[in-house]
Amino acid sequence: MARILVVYYSQTGQLTQAVRSMMSPLENHRDIEIVWENLKPKKPYPFPWPFLDFLDVFPESVHMIPPEMEPVSFNPDSRFDLIVLAYQVWFLSPSLPVTGFLKSPAARALKDTSVITLIACRNMWLCAQEKVKTMLKSLGAIHIDNVVLVDQGPPLATFITTPRWLLTGKKDSFWGIFPPAGVGAKDIANAARFGRAIAESLPVLKSNPGASILWGLGAVKVNPGYIASEKIAHRSFYVWGKLFRRIGGPGHPLRRALLLVYVVFLVSMILTVVPLGVITRAVLKPFLRRRLNAQAAKFEQPSGSSIERIAQYSSESEVIHDTGSLHK
Repeated sequence: MARILVVYYSQTGQLTQAVRSMMSPLENHRDIEIVWENLKPKKPYPFPWPFLDFLDVFPESVHMIPPEMEPVSFNPDSRFDLIVLAYQVWFLSPSLPVTGFLKSPAARALKDTSVITLIACRNMWLCAQEKVKTMLKSLGAIHIDNVVLVDQGPPLATFITTPRWLLTGKKDSFWGIFPPAGVGAKDIANAARFGRAIAESLPVLKSNPGASILWGLGAVKVNPGYIASEKIAHRSFYVWGKLFRRIGGPGHPLRRALLLVYVVFLVSMILTVVPLGVITRAVLKPFLRRRLNAQAAKFEQPSGSSIERIAQYSSESEVIHDTGSLHK
């Protein structure tokens, strides 16, 4: 009997749909037991998210200050053959409930165990994943694969649709130009291919626990153009987050007031510095292409972006969709 632990936190419900889709091919196997752990912070995070409450979590998110968590329902001392850790990205960092779990005694369950991470986010996840990888390593976990599902629509559109969804709960398309918010329904449904590969590859984990089992399935695709922008943005979050933490904890009146000042600064940066950076990188791209592609390939590990095994684990409709979208 193979035992799989699925640990996740989903504020909007989207990540729950994604990880359920991914694991669906394994649920009817008599020789596979799936243990589901829905992480619960002691103080729940609301959805929709009031604007100031949304801003007020950014210092703790970036500096990875764990919130108080409810006890997990599984036994951290029991053994699992595989652990799936599914998480959202908050301010270029793992969501606080996931940080809370990874920094809790219950995270000892990951020691010497193969771990697959699953991310559902807007389009920037590199810094968050590097933080998670560092924590997994410190816990003695064996990180074997990473799957990333990103929001549908062009990046400029998701810059509007994602905050609108989080702050109002409205996910639908609007004005005839903005697509629905969140990860597309087809992408969520097609995540089942990873579950099929996991089901077939479970015996490999025992003989070769460090090997990727989701390679060749288009699990991760890094846009080289986002790398520099994300690093710059994370640095800004980190510096300002340190300042806000010195002012006071979450809910401190002065901190919340200054957060509004930071928003003005951030929007100004997005409207001025970011476009200038895009133009600069476009000019330098021919000279930096090799370096950027090498960086992208590194961030795509361990699963990679290749798609040579998609036909083996997907239906015909999934193959058409995946090969047409993963490399656009």
